[in-house]
This record gives sequence, C-alpha cells and structure tokens, in this order.
Amino acid sequence: MNLTRAEARERAELITVESYEVSLDLTRGGEVFGSTTTVKFTASAGASTFIDAITRTVHSVTLNGRSLDPAAVSDGIRIQLPDLAGHNELTVVAEMPYMNTGEGLHRFVDPVDNEVYLYTQFEVPDSRRMFAVFEQPDLKATFAFTVTAPSHWDVVSSSPTPEPVDAGDGTARSTWTFAPTPRLSSYVTALIAGPYQSVRSEVTSSDGRVIPLGVFARKSLMQYLDAENIFELTRQGFGFFEAQFGCPYPFEKYDQLFVPEFNAGAMENAGAVTILEGYVFRSKVTGAQIERRAITVLHELAHMWFGDLVTMRWWNDLWLNESFAEYMSHLAAVEATSFTSAWTTFASVEKSWAYRQDQLPTTHPIFAEINNLQDVEVNFDGITYAKGASVLRQLVAWVGPEQFMAGVREYFAKHAWRNTELRDLLVELEKASGRDLDDWGRQWLETAGVNTLAPELEVDGDGKLRSFAIVQSAVPEWPTIRPHRLAVGFYNLNGAGKLERVHREELDVDGERTEVPELAGMAQPDLVLVNDDDLAYAKVRLDPKSLATATAHLKDFAQSLPRTLVWNSAWDAARDGEAPARKYVELILSNVAAETDSSVILVQLRQLATTLNFYVAEDHREATAVTAVDRLWDLASGVPGGSDAQLQFIKSFALLARSASQLDRVAGLLEGSAALEGLSVDQDLRWELVASLVAGGRMGQEGIDAELERDNTSSGQNAAALAKAAIPTPEAKAAAWDSIVVKGELSNALQGSAVTGFMRVLDRSLLEPYAEKYFAAVPGIVATRTHALAQQIVVGLYPALLTTQETIDRTDSFLASLPAESAALRRMMLENRDGVARALRARAADVVEEGSPQ
Repeated sequence: MNLTRAEARERAELITVESYEVSLDLTRGGEVFGSTTTVKFTASAGASTFIDAITRTVHSVTLNGRSLDPAAVSDGIRIQLPDLAGHNELTVVAEMPYMNTGEGLHRFVDPVDNEVYLYTQFEVPDSRRMFAVFEQPDLKATFAFTVTAPSHWDVVSSSPTPEPVDAGDGTARSTWTFAPTPRLSSYVTALIAGPYQSVRSEVTSSDGRVIPLGVFARKSLMQYLDAENIFELTRQGFGFFEAQFGCPYPFEKYDQLFVPEFNAGAMENAGAVTILEGYVFRSKVTGAQIERRAITVLHELAHMWFGDLVTMRWWNDLWLNESFAEYMSHLAAVEATSFTSAWTTFASVEKSWAYRQDQLPTTHPIFAEINNLQDVEVNFDGITYAKGASVLRQLVAWVGPEQFMAGVREYFAKHAWRNTELRDLLVELEKASGRDLDDWGRQWLETAGVNTLAPELEVDGDGKLRSFAIVQSAVPEWPTIRPHRLAVGFYNLNGAGKLERVHREELDVDGERTEVPELAGMAQPDLVLVNDDDLAYAKVRLDPKSLATATAHLKDFAQSLPRTLVWNSAWDAARDGEAPARKYVELILSNVAAETDSSVILVQLRQLATTLNFYVAEDHREATAVTAVDRLWDLASGVPGGSDAQLQFIKSFALLARSASQLDRVAGLLEGSAALEGLSVDQDLRWELVASLVAGGRMGQEGIDAELERDNTSSGQNAAALAKAAIPTPEAKAAAWDSIVVKGELSNALQGSAVTGFMRVLDRSLLEPYAEKYFAAVPGIVATRTHALAQQIVVGLYPALLTTQETIDRTDSFLASLPAESAALRRMMLENRDGVARALRARAADVVEEGSPQ
C-alpha cells in the first residue's frame, strides 16, 4: 500500500491520464458498495504499469477489450496492467468496503434517526478506496461520477448535483449522473451522500458568474446550523482571494458540508469542502472556537486556488500547499472579516505548535524529503502547517507584501490546472521583488530548528542606550543562523499604567550578532520586545529589565499581540527548563483573567494543564494542582457572568478537579444545587462535568447511562465513550483496553474518545499495568489498523503520565528493536519519548526559592 516516489515518478513518465468515469452503487447494504471505473490514458506502447484499488472483490478487469484474470493481476491493493497500447481504455468492476475510520468512503449511522450518511476523505492516498485510480497528485484527469443511491438522499460531488433519475422498479433507488470535473488530482475529488439537509445562497464572482453556495449538515443537526455566518465568511473570502490572486473562483459551485466522525478540521475537495461536524455548535462555545471555525472556512476556500487549481507535483511540497492556505486564511481574517486579531491567535496557537514541533528530535526541514506515502502521513505536523505558514509570513516581510501578491498572481496565471514545484513559485516572487531567494530558501526551507533572538544592551549612567544589538543563537543539532526581517519594539508604562509602544524599528537581522545603531542614544524603555509584530519565526528572550516589567505588568499591555509574544516567551522558558514550572503556573493564574483574546486564554489554560501534569516537580505536583484548580474556581467567580472567560475557566476547572471540595462543586453545577451567575450548564458542558465526576470516582456507569439517555446523539455517544473509559477502577480500564486495543471495532471518533478517557486518571497507578502491554501491542496495531486509527493508539496510549526514567528506558529498548522499514512508527515513538524527557528536565528545574510565590 506504500507507493514510493520512485514508483510515482516512473509511472508519471510512462502514462498521461485523460479521464475517469466512475459508477458507484450505494444500495448493496452496510458493508460494501459497487465500484465500476473506466479510465482512458495514453502510455508507451508495450510498457506495463499498475493502477491502485483497495478492494473487497474484483469481478473483472478489461484492458483495451482484453479480459485480464482478476486473480492473476489484482492483490486487493494494486491491479497490474501489462502490455499497454499507445491509447488505452481500462474498466475495473469491483466491490469495495465502506470505512469507519474517516478514510476512503466513510459510513455513519445517526443514532437519532438511524439514517445513513456517507462522505469521502481521500488525502493522502485513499481515493483508491472508492475507485480504481492512478493515485498520485501529478496524474490529473477529469472525473465523471454516476451514483445510484436511495431516492431520498442528496448526493454531492465536485460538479453541480444533477437531477436524479428514479430507477422505476419500486426499489426507491435513483441515479445521479454528474458532469465531468475540470482536470483535478484524485485526492481533491469527493462524494458526500445521505439525507443531508442544506441551506442555499450565492455569490457573484469577479468575472460576473453567479456561484451557487450550499451549506449542509445531518437532519438532526440542522436546528443548530448557523448557515448565514458561514455564507458571510465565504463571501468575504471570495472577494478577498479573487482580488489578491487576480483570478476568479475556478469551479462552478461551492458547497460546504459538515460531516460526522471527521479526522481533521476540514478538507479542500474541489467545490465540495467537508468540515468537521463539531463546528456545528449545539451548545455555547468559546470565542476561540468560533474564530477557529472562521479560519478553517477561509483556509479551505484558499485551497480552491492553491491546491486544487494549481497542485503540487509530489507530496514534498505538501508544506507549501498547507502553509499558503494557513497564511492566507489569517490574512483574510484580519483584512476582510471581523476577526481582526487573527495574527494574535496565529502567534498563540500556530506558532507555539511550530516551536514545539521544531524542537522535537524528529524535526525536519520545511521542504522535507518524502520518499513514500507513509512519510506523507506523519508529515501533517506543526512544521508542514504552522512553521511553514510562519516562514511564509517572514517571506512576505522579506520581499514585501505587494511584491509577494504580484508573484502569486503571475503563478496562478501561468500554472492553472497544472502541477508545480516550489521553484515555480519562487521564480515569480524573485521577478516581482528583485530579491534572490536561493540563499533564503536554503537557510529557511532546507534546514530545521528554531533560532533564539535576544537583545544585548549597554546603558550609560543617564539611562540611555550606549549600544543595542540582537544576538542570534541555534542549538548544536541544527546550527543554522538565518536572516530575519523583524521589528524591535520599545514599550513604556504610560500614565494610565498601560504598556504602550513608544518606538518601532524594522530591520534585517543576519549573523550571530546584529548591531542596531539607530537605537543608540535613545532612553532605555521599560520593555524591549525583539520580533515585535511577530514577523519573524524565532524564540525570543527578554533582557533582565524587560523580564521584570513583563512579569509585573503582563496584563497591562495595551495591545494583545505583544502580550501574546511575552506569554510565548514565558512558556518557552518553562518548557525548556530555563524557568521554574511553578513560576509559570503563578504567571498564568495571576494574569489570565485580564486577557482579552479568547484564543490566548484557551492556549494558556491548555499549557497550564500540561505544566501541572508534567512539568511541576513531582513532590509538589499534587499540592500545586489543587491550589491551581481552586484558583480557577475563584477566577470563574470573579469574571463577568456569562463571559467567554468564565466558560473557559469552568471547563478547565472541571478538567483538572481532584479534591473532595472541587468535585463537590462540579456535582453542584451538574445537579443545579450550585451555580455561577451567568453560567449556562448546557448539554455539552454537562458532559464535561460528568467526565470530571467519573474520573474523580464520584459517578459510575449508571450515571453515564442516564446522561446518554438524555442525549443519545453522536456527540452524546462520544462523550459517553470517554466517560466510560475514565471510570477509575482496574476493571473499567481493562474493559476499555480490550475495546480499543484487542477488539479494535470502534469507529475513529469513538476510539479517539475512549483513548482520551482511558488516559484521564487522577491515580496514575491505574495505568502501570498497561505500560508493558502498550509496547507489546503497538507493532501489531500499526500492521493491522489504518494510519488514522493506529496513530490514535500509538500517540494517545503512550504511558507519558508515568513520567519516569523507566518509561524512557523502555521506549529506548522498543526503538532499538524496530526494523528499518518502521520509519513512521519510529518517528511517533521518538516524539512520545521526547515529551517524557522534556518533562523530567522541566521537573528538575522546578526549584522555587523559599518565600517566593509559587
């Protein structure tokens, strides 16, 4: 199943694909569907190749009128095609299995009404799970789908949905015959089918065409669907992207479909974007979640141009595909929507992900060598998305925003409907900017690691700067010193007690030391912020005076972005073992209530949980956690009732509650005997409170069943699976382990919930019997499960909460036993190990002087 780059290159040199006609029968029951594919392609006469098809049964293979024996040419993964002609027509008749893993053609049954819903997820290599296909992005073709399905269904694909034709035989079946698509890579084609409900609208493209818009969801979720918000964002995105790219929207219509049990946030299927159903909000959610949905909508829309219209030749340019969409979605949010603080969110969420990923032992250059499909599947990471987008933002600063967009417009004009490589874009940016990007590309795209930037000041007796320099360093493993375009900000406390910027200096930084003579002679400010405005990709350290100012006045920044950069610096220091973890806990609890940005609150509370669970010294961990959770309750009680901050503090309180009095408060919120002014305990919050009580030993299976009876929906079933696996008894943990690891029958969503619940423990000794079982089971899991399910287990069940040298030693032993071909598993395990090793270093550094705040 693991196509190599060499095989793909050889096949691309051998054949050119013209068209696919795919006929699907979705009326054959709940296990398999019929798939008949006719593909026309040219080839070198007399040569041989193969087509990809993951099948249950192959009934016939016909090549140029010649019948091939399925038993001889098909192994269930590939079909061999010998003795090709110059012009070829291949027809494959097969049955293929429905999936419950979020890959291929996923089948879901709604527990509310027992209706069946289908959707496809093809990236990276899973269109071959629905039809026979040359599965690689550079073999573009047209695709014409014909679908037979129950008559009461709606059927959606990349082409506009045609009128169905009833079978006329009393079977309540109909057939939808879609027009061919433009030339696309197979991984961005799509099929979504079932009794989905929809809301319709339209937008006028820059070329005058009226583009139909649709927003879809399951029937049982339609009451919660905020379609007008999605349409508003879509129209804003259309206008912004068409103007920036100088290119009209390339497809005939644009549908956005919220689908169940989706593994990612969304997928850029051409004209038929699938989106995580969790973005249909049935309960009150935080501003961070609303903003994340908006960024996701804009990200996928950007892909219609960069990814679908112009597509990477091979997966080593996956980073550019995702980074471009991530950068453009944030830019569009700031410049074209109400989410004007999206760069603050980017600094807090995306960049922190990038910095974390870039400090793992498995970090890699942005431009990664992708030798096969397994390499791709583990490369959907913080380098591909977040570091890539951060470096693109740095590239924009390097060449200039107007020049960057001018180059992008020329790129789309030259390469529409084709495949490209990174160099094709860089050529256009060089022409538009006049900058030579060869050295820049080598240093930023072909090397790994994150640099650290720190100010070096000399101050005279009058408090003026005698000199100012920026010192750049790198870790020994990745010693590259890079060029940066950045700004230095000077901040002073004003009369109102707010930290406001009084000077900004933008410059190029290169080498280990960059003098900034323009700042000499100025008064030393209260705080110096290197990389102000967050243009550069680098960790930042503060000089002693700035650190003291930031610690005392973090909440007093007049703007959210510089405050976030200081938050990030403090997190880096705690995570790197440069500052005590308990000091970081105190910093969060003393300042987070004043934070104005919902996404920053979300990130700080996540990092608080990580610090309490992993970085606080073991002797102080429990006491520190109890105190911190009590303070979270105080914070929730002290902020305005019904506010975003109150909801976030209560969610964090429920997640971390452990003492008897804390669990009493959780029970009171659930039962209604305790209340916080303005807090609405809706169904999704009820489930979080249930999980808290279960993990704390206050509720068992009977209580979970009662809550599920109240909310027997897909969301309810997932929440119940989490709670059931969190029951803190040896018997419950054994049952959860058996369900996840031994039987392996859960869907992707239910398995993910169960994994989370299994690891949610207050008594970590409950996990000790499973450490050795984990290492014994993992090789078999990877060999027999799909990548999505295997990754959930390999990462999610790793015994990180047994934060000891023994866990590291056992991991090292496992790694030593892995064969060379287990590269993907090796990478996941190295990253697991690094988390424990980092935690042990942070714990060793968590030394707080007697009498100082903790």
